[in-house]
Amino acid sequence: MRLLFLAALACLISFSAWAKAQPASVTFALNWIAEPEFGGIYSAEQSGAFTTNGLAVTIKPGGAGAPTWQRVAQGQAQFAVSSADEVVIARAAGADVKAIFAVYQTCPQGIMVHASRGLKSIDQVFRSGTLALEVGLPYGKYLKKQYGFDGVKTIPYTGGIANFLADPNFAQQCFVFSEPLSAKAQGADARTFLIAESGYNPYTGVVITSEKYATQHPAQVMAMVRSLKTGWSDYLSDPRTANAVMGKLNTHMSAETFAAAAKAQESLIADEETKKHGLGSMTLDRWTTLVQQLTELGVIDKPVLPGQCFIVMPNEPRHDEK
Repeated sequence: MRLLFLAALACLISFSAWAKAQPASVTFALNWIAEPEFGGIYSAEQSGAFTTNGLAVTIKPGGAGAPTWQRVAQGQAQFAVSSADEVVIARAAGADVKAIFAVYQTCPQGIMVHASRGLKSIDQVFRSGTLALEVGLPYGKYLKKQYGFDGVKTIPYTGGIANFLADPNFAQQCFVFSEPLSAKAQGADARTFLIAESGYNPYTGVVITSEKYATQHPAQVMAMVRSLKTGWSDYLSDPRTANAVMGKLNTHMSAETFAAAAKAQESLIADEETKKHGLGSMTLDRWTTLVQQLTELGVIDKPVLPGQCFIVMPNEPRHDEK
């Protein structure tokens, strides 16, 4: 036991010395503009957590369809934000990407309906009305398999909430901390059902790197995870400073909306699992379930080993490969 303690202490001292002596410049690619879903990242930047851990981080905001995992696989960015299903799809295609941190333990993707319809569960969404949904995405395929679309008129999702506001029988895909808040601000009484309620619950807001980079620069990967844990812990405790920083980068979102979104996402980030294993933690069981679902849906046609989709940090529980 004493030898294990001394070995662990030596590792900490070694990491601390590296962090102070060799700050590493890395690029962090986001898949959207500055919003609360990246609050922990901007919190780590403004609080100095990245610097403390020996990283000089350049954050690159993205947009709709931002090819974040492609940038990591091609070596254009050392870290990026993606999702667990994108990681599985990328690995099935032969891309070198691995998850190191999962922000959302519960997927924030949902379906927004008018509360006046009186719907009680997600399956009722598919029995009537109109639904704007990206049916070609994995969760769209899953919902179609699970519930069928015979009772609802599906149309492509094109963004915005204008149609939702105009039609009480209109439902649409959403992120629980985004469109429902916009609808409420404009007088609509929206109710949201999480996609996770259907049984499809991939980790979201997943921070990825490449196996090549992780192998060549393990200290930098550990430094990133440490920084993210600190950043997200700080943001969940008090998001105001990071929100102010992001508000200057994203002037289309009001301070009130920033605050409401930060509050709305709290329970999706911190849950019983993170109480046991820490913010950003991941389990092999969750990855195994996801790989099985994507295989059954025909989203991937090549075998993917769940344990090769993510990297377990030293201070997190290890699992046997499946």
